Amino acid sequence: MADERFLIVGLGNPGPRYAGTRHNSGRFVIELLAERVGARFRSHRARANIVEARLAGRPAVLAEPHSFMNESGGPVLAVARFFKVPVERLIVVHDELDLPFGALRVKQGGGDGGHNGLRSITAALGADYARVRFGIGRPPGRQDPIDFVLREFSSVERKELPYLVDRAADAVEALLAEGLAATQNQFNG
Repeated sequence: MADERFLIVGLGNPGPRYAGTRHNSGRFVIELLAERVGARFRSHRARANIVEARLAGRPAVLAEPHSFMNESGGPVLAVARFFKVPVERLIVVHDELDLPFGALRVKQGGGDGGHNGLRSITAALGADYARVRFGIGRPPGRQDPIDFVLREFSSVERKELPYLVDRAADAVEALLAEGLAATQNQFNG
Protein backbone atom coordinates (compact mmCIF):
# COMPACT_ATOMS: atom_id res chain seq x y z
CA MET A 1 0.00 0.00 0.00
CA ALA A 2 2.90 2.39 0.75
CA ASP A 3 3.89 2.47 -2.91
CA GLU A 4 0.54 3.44 -4.43
CA ARG A 5 0.46 6.53 -6.61
CA PHE A 6 -1.07 9.87 -5.61
CA LEU A 7 -2.58 12.45 -7.92
CA ILE A 8 -1.94 16.06 -6.95
CA VAL A 9 -3.91 18.66 -8.91
CA GLY A 10 -3.22 22.40 -8.92
CA LEU A 11 -6.34 24.30 -9.90
CA GLY A 12 -6.29 27.41 -12.04
CA ASN A 13 -7.09 28.79 -15.46
CA PRO A 14 -4.91 28.23 -18.53
CA GLY A 15 -3.15 30.90 -20.53
CA PRO A 16 -1.08 34.01 -19.92
CA ARG A 17 -4.13 36.19 -19.16
CA TYR A 18 -4.68 34.31 -15.88
CA ALA A 19 -1.07 33.38 -15.02
CA GLY A 20 -0.61 35.68 -12.01
CA THR A 21 -4.18 35.71 -10.67
CA ARG A 22 -5.42 34.63 -7.26
CA HIS A 23 -7.45 31.86 -8.91
CA ASN A 24 -4.19 30.25 -10.04
CA SER A 25 -2.81 29.73 -6.53
CA GLY A 26 -3.13 25.95 -6.90
CA ARG A 27 -1.04 26.07 -10.07
CA PHE A 28 1.70 28.08 -8.33
CA VAL A 29 2.00 25.29 -5.73
CA ILE A 30 2.00 22.44 -8.26
CA GLU A 31 4.63 24.22 -10.37
CA LEU A 32 6.87 24.62 -7.31
CA LEU A 33 6.48 20.90 -6.53
CA ALA A 34 7.56 20.06 -10.10
CA GLU A 35 10.53 22.41 -9.71
CA ARG A 36 11.50 20.70 -6.44
CA VAL A 37 11.78 17.33 -8.18
CA GLY A 38 13.53 18.86 -11.20
CA ALA A 39 10.77 17.89 -13.64
CA ARG A 40 9.02 19.67 -16.50
CA PHE A 41 5.33 19.39 -17.27
CA ARG A 42 4.33 17.63 -20.46
CA SER A 43 0.98 17.67 -22.17
CA HIS A 44 -1.07 14.50 -21.63
CA ARG A 45 -4.00 13.21 -23.66
CA ALA A 46 -6.19 13.48 -20.54
CA ARG A 47 -6.34 17.26 -21.20
CA ALA A 48 -3.81 18.17 -18.53
CA ASN A 49 -0.13 18.99 -18.16
CA ILE A 50 1.47 16.34 -16.00
CA VAL A 51 4.67 15.38 -14.23
CA GLU A 52 5.33 11.86 -12.97
CA ALA A 53 7.73 11.86 -10.04
CA ARG A 54 8.53 10.64 -6.57
CA LEU A 55 7.45 13.19 -4.02
CA ALA A 56 8.13 12.72 -0.31
CA GLY A 57 9.22 9.17 -1.22
CA ARG A 58 5.88 8.37 -2.87
CA PRO A 59 5.02 7.93 -6.56
CA ALA A 60 2.91 10.87 -7.65
CA VAL A 61 1.41 12.53 -10.68
CA LEU A 62 1.26 16.32 -10.60
CA ALA A 63 -1.44 17.72 -12.88
CA GLU A 64 -2.67 21.06 -14.19
CA PRO A 65 -5.92 20.70 -16.15
CA HIS A 66 -5.97 22.37 -19.58
CA SER A 67 -9.57 23.37 -18.90
CA PHE A 68 -10.87 26.46 -17.20
CA MET A 69 -11.49 26.19 -13.47
CA ASN A 70 -15.25 25.52 -13.83
CA GLU A 71 -14.56 22.44 -16.01
CA SER A 72 -11.71 20.87 -14.00
CA GLY A 73 -13.64 17.69 -13.24
CA GLY A 74 -13.32 16.14 -16.72
CA PRO A 75 -9.52 16.36 -16.98
CA VAL A 76 -9.02 15.37 -13.31
CA LEU A 77 -11.23 12.31 -13.81
CA ALA A 78 -9.38 11.41 -17.03
CA VAL A 79 -5.94 11.66 -15.36
CA ALA A 80 -7.16 9.69 -12.32
CA ARG A 81 -8.54 6.94 -14.56
CA PHE A 82 -5.44 6.83 -16.78
CA PHE A 83 -3.10 6.42 -13.79
CA LYS A 84 -5.62 4.31 -11.81
CA VAL A 85 -5.61 6.68 -8.83
CA PRO A 86 -8.68 6.38 -6.56
CA VAL A 87 -10.32 9.52 -5.18
CA GLU A 88 -8.88 8.73 -1.71
CA ARG A 89 -5.37 9.44 -3.10
CA LEU A 90 -6.35 12.66 -4.86
CA ILE A 91 -5.07 15.96 -3.42
CA VAL A 92 -6.46 19.19 -4.86
CA VAL A 93 -4.65 22.48 -4.22
CA HIS A 94 -6.91 25.51 -4.70
CA ASP A 95 -7.50 29.16 -3.84
CA GLU A 96 -9.88 29.80 -0.94
CA LEU A 97 -11.89 33.03 -0.51
CA ASP A 98 -13.09 31.99 2.95
CA LEU A 99 -9.58 32.02 4.41
CA PRO A 100 -7.58 35.20 5.00
CA PHE A 101 -4.68 35.85 2.65
CA GLY A 102 -1.78 33.64 3.69
CA ALA A 103 -3.82 31.16 5.75
CA LEU A 104 -3.57 27.49 4.84
CA ARG A 105 -5.94 24.65 5.70
CA VAL A 106 -5.72 20.97 4.90
CA LYS A 107 -8.88 18.87 4.98
CA GLN A 108 -10.41 15.67 3.65
CA GLY A 109 -13.75 15.75 1.87
CA GLY A 110 -16.51 18.27 2.44
CA GLY A 111 -18.51 20.66 0.34
CA ASP A 112 -17.32 22.95 -2.43
CA GLY A 113 -17.96 26.22 -0.56
CA GLY A 114 -19.08 27.85 -3.80
CA HIS A 115 -15.76 27.03 -5.52
CA ASN A 116 -16.61 26.05 -9.09
CA GLY A 117 -13.43 24.02 -9.61
CA LEU A 118 -14.20 21.89 -6.55
CA ARG A 119 -17.84 21.60 -7.61
CA SER A 120 -16.74 20.25 -11.00
CA ILE A 121 -14.28 17.74 -9.48
CA THR A 122 -16.81 16.59 -6.89
CA ALA A 123 -19.44 16.07 -9.62
CA ALA A 124 -16.94 13.91 -11.55
CA LEU A 125 -15.28 11.94 -8.74
CA GLY A 126 -17.20 12.44 -5.50
CA ALA A 127 -16.11 14.58 -2.55
CA ASP A 128 -13.77 12.27 -0.64
CA TYR A 129 -10.48 13.85 -1.72
CA ALA A 130 -7.94 15.89 0.24
CA ARG A 131 -7.80 19.64 -0.23
CA VAL A 132 -4.98 22.07 0.43
CA ARG A 133 -6.86 25.36 0.75
CA PHE A 134 -4.72 28.42 -0.06
CA GLY A 135 -6.21 31.52 1.54
CA ILE A 136 -6.63 34.52 -0.76
CA GLY A 137 -9.04 36.49 1.46
CA ARG A 138 -12.34 38.16 0.63
CA PRO A 139 -12.70 40.95 -1.93
CA PRO A 140 -12.53 44.48 -0.53
CA GLY A 141 -15.75 46.47 -0.19
CA ARG A 142 -18.40 45.40 -2.65
CA GLN A 143 -16.06 44.00 -5.28
CA ASP A 144 -17.51 40.97 -7.06
CA PRO A 145 -15.73 37.78 -5.91
CA ILE A 146 -15.39 36.68 -9.56
CA ASP A 147 -13.50 39.88 -10.42
CA PHE A 148 -11.40 39.50 -7.28
CA VAL A 149 -10.21 35.93 -7.96
CA LEU A 150 -9.34 36.85 -11.56
CA ARG A 151 -7.15 39.78 -10.47
CA GLU A 152 -3.46 39.58 -9.77
CA PHE A 153 -2.17 39.73 -6.23
CA SER A 154 -1.35 43.20 -4.88
CA SER A 155 2.31 44.28 -4.74
CA VAL A 156 2.32 43.74 -0.95
CA GLU A 157 0.83 40.24 -1.35
CA ARG A 158 3.30 39.38 -4.13
CA LYS A 159 6.18 39.95 -1.70
CA GLU A 160 4.78 37.26 0.62
CA LEU A 161 3.62 34.89 -2.13
CA PRO A 162 6.85 32.86 -2.58
CA TYR A 163 6.88 32.00 1.15
CA LEU A 164 3.18 31.06 1.13
CA VAL A 165 3.47 28.92 -2.01
CA ASP A 166 6.50 27.19 -0.46
CA ARG A 167 4.53 26.49 2.73
CA ALA A 168 1.59 25.06 0.73
CA ALA A 169 3.98 22.82 -1.22
CA ASP A 170 5.42 21.64 2.12
CA ALA A 171 1.86 20.80 3.22
CA VAL A 172 1.34 18.64 0.11
CA GLU A 173 4.59 16.78 0.79
CA ALA A 174 3.61 16.34 4.44
CA LEU A 175 0.27 14.83 3.38
CA LEU A 176 2.16 12.21 1.35
CA ALA A 177 4.80 11.53 4.01
CA GLU A 178 2.86 11.82 7.27
CA GLY A 179 -0.85 11.56 6.47
CA LEU A 180 -3.80 13.84 7.11
CA ALA A 181 -3.88 14.20 10.92
CA ALA A 182 -0.17 15.05 11.29
CA THR A 183 -0.36 17.48 8.37
CA GLN A 184 -3.42 19.22 9.82
CA ASN A 185 -1.65 19.54 13.21
CA GLN A 186 1.35 21.12 11.52
CA PHE A 187 -0.36 23.45 9.00
CA ASN A 188 -3.89 24.25 10.20
CA GLY A 189 -2.71 26.44 13.12
